Amino acid sequence: MAEKQAMIQTEGLTKKYGEKTAVNELNLTVARGEVFGLLGPNGAGKTTTILMLLGLSEPTAGSAFIDGKNCTRNPIEVKRIAGYLPDNVGFYGDMTGRENLCFTGRLNGLSEKEIDERAERFLERVGMAYAADQKTGTYSKGMKQRLGIADVLMKDPKVVILDEPTLGLDPEGIRELMTLIRELAERDDRTVLISSHQLHQIQQICDRVGIFVSGTLMACGKIDELSKQIGQSGRTTLEVAAAPDDNKLKETLRGLPAVLDVTRESGHYLLTAEGDARKLVADTLCAGGYSLLHLRQRGGDLDEIYRRYFEEEGA
Repeated sequence: MAEKQAMIQTEGLTKKYGEKTAVNELNLTVARGEVFGLLGPNGAGKTTTILMLLGLSEPTAGSAFIDGKNCTRNPIEVKRIAGYLPDNVGFYGDMTGRENLCFTGRLNGLSEKEIDERAERFLERVGMAYAADQKTGTYSKGMKQRLGIADVLMKDPKVVILDEPTLGLDPEGIRELMTLIRELAERDDRTVLISSHQLHQIQQICDRVGIFVSGTLMACGKIDELSKQIGQSGRTTLEVAAAPDDNKLKETLRGLPAVLDVTRESGHYLLTAEGDARKLVADTLCAGGYSLLHLRQRGGDLDEIYRRYFEEEGA
């Protein structure tokens, strides 16, 4: 299979504010039709990266490209093909949802026929046709986010950049928005870059993720690949619960040759072990007359992957 075209690419991208380095030599490639999650806490450099990609902030060093166009030298061309949904999307509150979309269409030089057709199509697409003629000042947070997606689509962008798109949404609103975002890639073949610290939500829809800590991309890849990388460090964390849960249980676990540390955590024990110690734990407890209630090796979900990389940075 031929390699997909790179739609977002950065080479040594760096941004400094005085002595502070907000983004440190970022090298990143996102392919056409890919949903990529840029993950990190507040202040990690995610929004600064987005601003440089949109040509709204000039890098201190390095370069960024969208569809081969230099984001710093050709910001107008980049804006024509990249749509951006900020974390707190704003609309003219005294205008209806439809009127706001039409206004965006005119700003992008579309004909009135194109504006009417696109506004109608995208209002249906994001499930906002029922509220199209209500003033956006009456909209909930979730309604504004969905209208924001329609607004981004008005100029038919090749790349869609979303900054913390699920902030303030209820669970149903999050589910609907995640489904819509995934469709942008699968149905439209658009490239989607999501900046977020909502790890569980991102895990559900992203093809790959990047762990961003203190301005540095610590790791990048598919979630299962990052999990394997963590496993190669040789140490694993096990959750163990057994009955009877007595003092002897903790001593038995602590006495296992592969176990380095045992701590208590809300109804179960956490074991730090060398290698995969699950069979050893299960066999030992069963032989000792215990009933094994719970045995799970951490490391396969995004929360654990993120925690491990974040700890390695010493943040």
